[in-house]
Amino acid sequence: MKLGLSAVSFGPKVRIDLDLVRRAEALGFDSAWTAEAYGNDAVTTATWILAQTTRIKVGTAIMQMPARTPAMAAMTAMTLDQLSGGRFLLGLGPSGPQVVEGWHGVPYGKPLTRTREYVAIIRKILAREEPLAFSGEEYEIPARGPRTTGLGKPLKSILHGNPRIPIYTASISPNGLRCAAEVADGVFPMMVDPEKFDVSYLPYLEQGFAKAGGGKSLADFAVLPGVSVVVTDEPDEARMAVKGGMALYIGGMGARDKNFYNDLAKRLGYEEAAARIQDLFLAGRKAEAAAAVPDALLDAVHLIGPRDRIRERLAAWKEAGRKGWVHTMNVSTSQPEALELLAEELL
Repeated sequence: MKLGLSAVSFGPKVRIDLDLVRRAEALGFDSAWTAEAYGNDAVTTATWILAQTTRIKVGTAIMQMPARTPAMAAMTAMTLDQLSGGRFLLGLGPSGPQVVEGWHGVPYGKPLTRTREYVAIIRKILAREEPLAFSGEEYEIPARGPRTTGLGKPLKSILHGNPRIPIYTASISPNGLRCAAEVADGVFPMMVDPEKFDVSYLPYLEQGFAKAGGGKSLADFAVLPGVSVVVTDEPDEARMAVKGGMALYIGGMGARDKNFYNDLAKRLGYEEAAARIQDLFLAGRKAEAAAAVPDALLDAVHLIGPRDRIRERLAAWKEAGRKGWVHTMNVSTSQPEALELLAEELL
């Protein structure tokens, strides 16, 4: 199993701990990842890290597809791939309707259709076999119809791209996982219990592999779950901080009837807790919502506690790696000692 580092924190100021990134690089971490929501963007932060490192790969987890055209995403990927000596990893995601329509001001549309078309367009651009032309439900290139000039024509990228740039997508719903397995090179799932991967994630991925054909399988597909890691002999405060983030996603990242993270918590076996967390969070009782996150769920998907406890829990992750279920553990931490413990145990 490889190790990745979540390298950007959200807040009123852009925060990148370059010392932590460089420590991860020195320890042999394979990748570092940036993100965006409705504040800092993922591309500028990825560029910043690539410019100040030498070996570690840097990817976006994720670039919001509705925020940029497929051609713009391809241009970004090709440019960073060349400038970094092949160290850029392209991670994409549909985001959610509240952000897409409320922040970017564009229709949410059909996220899975968008994903399939977006990835297909990028692959055509990178392959550079012919001028770009695409006719789909979400994208029409060249553009036609009202308000167009009629002057658009198929173009071929001036820059010679690398068709081997890996493309990952963020997915947690059954349909999203099927789509990722069908069209992408990997997936960013959330709240992965390494002991339940075969029932909560694997069936949907295998269905997507079957649709892709060509013998596609986990052998040539990367699963990169996000895992919070805190090494501490007094875990209560750290656990509540992580629970607060989980409550935000399970309770408030989407409308009551359109929250993929809430659906995932239910799929993992926490249906009653997921409903209660959402009720509390949407009522503005965020501290109570965090307290309602079950300890068992937290411990299943994150690593928080004394060194011996984390080493014990890592046995399940090692087994998931051996089975090919997990390609890269994408670690969220601010502690150099956490990086060192994980490198010691997993690399």
